[in-house]
Amino acid sequence: MVFQLRTYTINRGMMDSWLELFNGQIRPLHDRLGIPVQQSWVNMDRTEFIWVRRFDSAEDIPIKEAEFFASPERIALADKPTSHIAKMEVRVIESVDAS
Repeated sequence: MVFQLRTYTINRGMMDSWLELFNGQIRPLHDRLGIPVQQSWVNMDRTEFIWVRRFDSAEDIPIKEAEFFASPERIALADKPTSHIAKMEVRVIESVDAS
């Protein structure tokens, strides 16, 4: 299993709107498409949204992302998600847990 650690800098004053969009539409779509969101956080000054999504393998990432962006639900969102985001950083990480 691999994970994406995603850090978004949210435009000032838009965090509440972003959280509503994320929890109401983006996260449920991820769940439906088999891209589980493991956890999400907001930093204390409310400018960064940090979240982790899980994939079965690194090869699965482009396939699942293509499904996500081609879905009618994501297409219907148009630029609503990106209008909230000033900067995006994505890292692919692997667990080193023995369990």
